[in-house]
Amino acid sequence: MKKIKLFLMAVAATVLSAGFVACSDENAEVSNWQKYQDAVTSKVKAEKKHNKAILLVAFGSTWQQAFDAFDNTLTEYGKKFSGYDVFLSFSSAICINRAAAGENVDPRNFYAPNFWLNAFAAEGIRYDEIVVQSLQVIPGEEYTRVINYIKDFANNANGDLDDEYLSKVVIKLGVPLLQDLSDVSDVATRLHTLYSAKAATDIVAFMGHGNPDSYDTYKANIRYTQLEDSLQVRSDNYFVGTVDMMENFKTHVYARMAAKGLNNGTKKVWLHPLMSIDGDHGHNDMAGDDLPEDIDENNYTFAQLQALANEEGEVEDTSWKRYFGANGSGFTCNNSTMIEKGLLELPSILAVWMNHTQAAIDGEALDYYHSKNPE
Repeated sequence: MKKIKLFLMAVAATVLSAGFVACSDENAEVSNWQKYQDAVTSKVKAEKKHNKAILLVAFGSTWQQAFDAFDNTLTEYGKKFSGYDVFLSFSSAICINRAAAGENVDPRNFYAPNFWLNAFAAEGIRYDEIVVQSLQVIPGEEYTRVINYIKDFANNANGDLDDEYLSKVVIKLGVPLLQDLSDVSDVATRLHTLYSAKAATDIVAFMGHGNPDSYDTYKANIRYTQLEDSLQVRSDNYFVGTVDMMENFKTHVYARMAAKGLNNGTKKVWLHPLMSIDGDHGHNDMAGDDLPEDIDENNYTFAQLQALANEEGEVEDTSWKRYFGANGSGFTCNNSTMIEKGLLELPSILAVWMNHTQAAIDGEALDYYHSKNPE
């Protein structure tokens, strides 16, 4: 009798346990991943008008000026590619999370490329052609991430997409702004058209991002050097530096200016972000008021800043504006010489990205379905 009783108690415990699990499963919260996917899929389904889509992939930002630039880019792409549905994604999780939290801006939701690609393949949507356009400037680390998103999608990395659909969908890739040397020359010509009047008498210095050497997968940092060379064919007063490329920090840019004898006290230094948008780097690293902690912001000299250069030659915690405008630099650089426009805000430069999109549309489809590492 005791054994039967114990058996019945065990059965009852199992039933109760199963009941609790079922109840728990039924009331379990939907994961954030699923919430994001549902939100993107619902948006694509509601806005789908064509059988072809363009997905613009930007790193991201948390500044309203950048959001306005992205919105305008979507509008312009819609006009140019009227047979396509156009969407925008961020590849940076930090930017996505901070934008949603409302850092510097009203809260706004952006999503990573994988959610958009999955939505494009969802039942009831399934675009025949997908064009992914990189909004990166150079074909470096962030562009590699764009490629990997496409690979994972086309190869059904999570195993939850329809393989038959993936074997037939046409996938194309639009390359970054400065993909090759012909792009460098094209962009240099367009920038000179915009800023030749300033470069005729003063300095125009562009601040790019750059890749740390260890992440420079495609050796893309060379594009900054090539762009400076191409611009200087047009005027000696153009320079291109970065915030994250060895031997091309602001201190190295200054040294190149000084080597040409340009720091004679007669020239202004106009600063311009060489990034798709004027976001955190533009507002802070370029045009901000940052100075090293021990520097008196009301009484400091260029020599004091130079003395703080680290082993890589960079003066950290100092904006480009403060550095080039310091007393004794031989230049005038202040709030009035900031050109606070991202490259997407320049119609002639946006047109280069659009040309890459058109070239992708006109070219061959990518064969990412059969190979994880296509040639």
